[in-house]
Amino acid sequence: MASHLIQGRRVETPVRVRDASMGTAMYLVRADAARAVLAYSGMDVTEVLPGKAVCTLVFVRYRDSDLGDYGEFGVGFLVRPPGAGPAPRRGPLAGLKDVRRSGSGVFVHWLPVDQGFTLEAGRDIWGFPKELADIDVRLATPYKRCVLRKDGRLVIDLLIRPGIPLGSPRLPGGAAPDAYTRLEGLTRRVPWTARPRGVRWRPGGALIRLGNHPVAKELSELGLPKRALMTATAGHLAMAFEEAEEVREA
Repeated sequence: MASHLIQGRRVETPVRVRDASMGTAMYLVRADAARAVLAYSGMDVTEVLPGKAVCTLVFVRYRDSDLGDYGEFGVGFLVRPPGAGPAPRRGPLAGLKDVRRSGSGVFVHWLPVDQGFTLEAGRDIWGFPKELADIDVRLATPYKRCVLRKDGRLVIDLLIRPGIPLGSPRLPGGAAPDAYTRLEGLTRRVPWTARPRGVRWRPGGALIRLGNHPVAKELSELGLPKRALMTATAGHLAMAFEEAEEVREA
């Protein structure tokens, strides 16, 4: 267990999220376009199909956590861990169902939040690329929606249609794919666990409207908006984030 001083408060790892709700949409994008986006990170995407990578968009409303009550939006990519050898080709659904066995993790490329405390904690403890933004997460109806604005400009309006109940997926020990971050020249690996309840899933199911912000342009260069590979929502989600580990270049 480690302790961090954030804005005069002590935050200990693992940092726990006791209740949150989320929506996510996954997209098959060109691997060369994804590599161009992640060129700064030194990491390589996982090709779940020849020439195809996975870009994930996610929004979360944290209701009860060690970092408070806040909204968050994330852009991530399925990546191969640093130093990994050649990986076997896998179909997209197989790779997404068991990313640990496939040797993949998730690189967190952009992670805006709407509160200052979680911004500072996320950057200092794990190196998450958090920025302040206006995040409107709407979860009251079966259609889950997030409208994100940054510096007064629309970035994205993401709507997820209702899916079919999936129950509570059982992950061994709540295991989730390692998260990777890159901030101020340092790459970190963040082990974490997730225990979702009230999960709904469906192929496709997302509607996207992009704005005129530079991040929106970046998403458009990946080919968005387009049909999602799959979407999912979770009515209740508990998580725990361990201490980050520095990843040293070979």
